[in-house]
Amino acid sequence: MNYLVSTKQDDISAGERLRMLLRGPDIVRMPGAHNGLAALQAKAAGFKALYLSGAAMSASMGLPDLGILTLEDVLFFTRQIMRASGLPLLVDGDTGFGEVLNVMNTVQRLEEVGAAAIQIEDQVLPKKCGHLNDKKLATSEDMAAKVAAAARAPRSLVIVARTDAIADEGMERGIDRARLYVKAGADAIFPEALTTEAMFAEFAAAMGEVPLLANMTEFGRSPPMTANALQSLGYRMVIWPLSSLRVANRAQQEVYAQLARHGAVTDAIGRMQTRAELYDLIDLAGYESLDATIIASSLPQTKSSLYGDSE
Repeated sequence: MNYLVSTKQDDISAGERLRMLLRGPDIVRMPGAHNGLAALQAKAAGFKALYLSGAAMSASMGLPDLGILTLEDVLFFTRQIMRASGLPLLVDGDTGFGEVLNVMNTVQRLEEVGAAAIQIEDQVLPKKCGHLNDKKLATSEDMAAKVAAAARAPRSLVIVARTDAIADEGMERGIDRARLYVKAGADAIFPEALTTEAMFAEFAAAMGEVPLLANMTEFGRSPPMTANALQSLGYRMVIWPLSSLRVANRAQQEVYAQLARHGAVTDAIGRMQTRAELYDLIDLAGYESLDATIIASSLPQTKSSLYGDSE
């Protein structure tokens, strides 16, 4: 049951469970989950690991992705996703929430709440989405120091170093940065905003056996590629950071507009998750069985002519 899902299985840490997936034969597919309910839906679909995007967290709070989030905000989202799913979770740590000591604290705090991995990027505040223009980069030495600090913190977290340098400094310099970050202690590299399949292939060839992550965000600079295609190029992880959030946001926008126009949502009923489906997903019956004093709820009777027989 969700409430009893542990962030460990058989005393194996979340970080080690992610490493086991990375050692497996297939690319690790990580859809974005922006809250606990999305995490449950991704798990039900069969995914074995998840990604928590800084942009998704910011948007969920009605904020732009400009480094406004605090560590406490990130911990809040991480806790609910881990409590709901228990799946290995890669958390977007933006620029690490400070310098060397702050990065060590971030790593330790994320591990405490059950995260499997942290992503740190080589921008400076105010940071931007990696697919936007005019990003301000940290020096490679400063970023390497943060990576080294993350690696020294007592942890089992997988350290993923993201470089945004390729767009401004070119492929060769981006590869140089990535190699420096690996030398500093990064477990994996995330090259952001590659613009062609050939660039994905070139970067992978240059990095050899280093685990690489590919970002398949929509409406960005990178071409859409399948997980299998990325695996064939040598990538070990792929994320879809905002896919579920984008779909959910569009659906909410449409139902609010319909409600404002017509004063009812009758036309949207067929596109809704039913009460029964929601209760099954969040395991209402399982929660009630925890306490014999909780009387099991029965679904209200509805008029089939209005709502159909789906409930």
